[in-house]
Amino acid sequence: MPNAHAQDAYAPHDAYAPQEGNTPQEGYLPQDGYAPQGGYVPQPRQAPQDGQAPPQERLDPEVRVRTRARPYARLTYGTGAQAALPPDQLPADYTPTERDLPVVGPDGTPVTYTDTLIDQPAVDLQQVGEGEAGGPLYVVGDVHGYYDELRAALFAEGLVDAEGHWAAGNARLWFLGDFTDRGPDGIGVIDLVMQLSAEAAAAGGYCKALMGNHELLLLGAKRFGDTPVQSGAGTASFQAAWLLNGGQKTDMDRLQDHHLQWMARLDAVTQEDSHLLVHSDTTAYLDYGDSIEAVNDAVHDVLTRNDANEVWDLFRKLTKRFAFRDESGPQAVRELLATYGGERIVHGHSPIPYLLGEVGTEDGEGEGIAVEEPHVYADGLAVAMDGGVTMAGKLLVVQLPLTV
Repeated sequence: MPNAHAQDAYAPHDAYAPQEGNTPQEGYLPQDGYAPQGGYVPQPRQAPQDGQAPPQERLDPEVRVRTRARPYARLTYGTGAQAALPPDQLPADYTPTERDLPVVGPDGTPVTYTDTLIDQPAVDLQQVGEGEAGGPLYVVGDVHGYYDELRAALFAEGLVDAEGHWAAGNARLWFLGDFTDRGPDGIGVIDLVMQLSAEAAAAGGYCKALMGNHELLLLGAKRFGDTPVQSGAGTASFQAAWLLNGGQKTDMDRLQDHHLQWMARLDAVTQEDSHLLVHSDTTAYLDYGDSIEAVNDAVHDVLTRNDANEVWDLFRKLTKRFAFRDESGPQAVRELLATYGGERIVHGHSPIPYLLGEVGTEDGEGEGIAVEEPHVYADGLAVAMDGGVTMAGKLLVVQLPLTV
């Protein structure tokens, strides 16, 4: 990919690779907690539907975990009648083809929340509080619905056992967001993270997650559906953007209130040891506050107010990317570190091959970069964690600090 994107630029439709003749436009944006909800019992994974391949269990750490799914340059438009249409043939107002998705109207009516383990923890968190969890620190890059790859990667690092249960004692584990869309089992991924959150707390560690742009996208699609929102390129809708960015109808069908509550309560920024953890490689977080607490409060307030345009603006900003990649990148990182603390920023969102400016062909073959580890750049101040699992890449789970 030519290095043509300006700081905080983003590729159209969050496809990471501009389509031929497609100029990035602000409105065509795609698009990132802590414990399971009250009464939540992990459910067995659902049997595959007719015509759907059964999930593969890849738990042997010696097995190379690679999925040659469609590359990012080949977009997914959902499962409706327009699924195969390129963006320039879709309706100008992004009218979605799927009309059967549940929608919560953006009328500002407060959402009635049920008690969750955030409110009523299953274990005594005062005895195994966060301040006492001093085990090793791990981070996970973008998962995008690749449940089996996630299980295998966590198992390879000794974080879960062969049954997928927490096996890391007082370790600390942070997911950097983007749990759904593009891959086959986004809801299964969320269920696993919620399960591990409870199990890790009981063992004296913790498992937490940050909000990615795809969490905002799924929340918006569920809450607002095809309600028009104003964007820089005209009228758009969350539902259409969700379909354009790999939204899976099976995820929407399985989405429940406790998943929505969990996503809406995710923080956007955190600091662990000397690492500032965020989802997106953008400076847009600065628009929401000059401290970690202020940013997280502002994001939660946006979601609580439930205004479609305001949520869209948040989604749009957290879709920006490449702020740390070019000559001005180190200074952008230093600005964030000076504001929020930390000595190095760790992020997901932008696949490492695209940060390096090299990709394979549209069919996944060719001279693309085989990602094996995080990418350290911006004068050593930034660590990229999206290995491109939806491409011929790898779902990265690594221990911090890096030795490189």
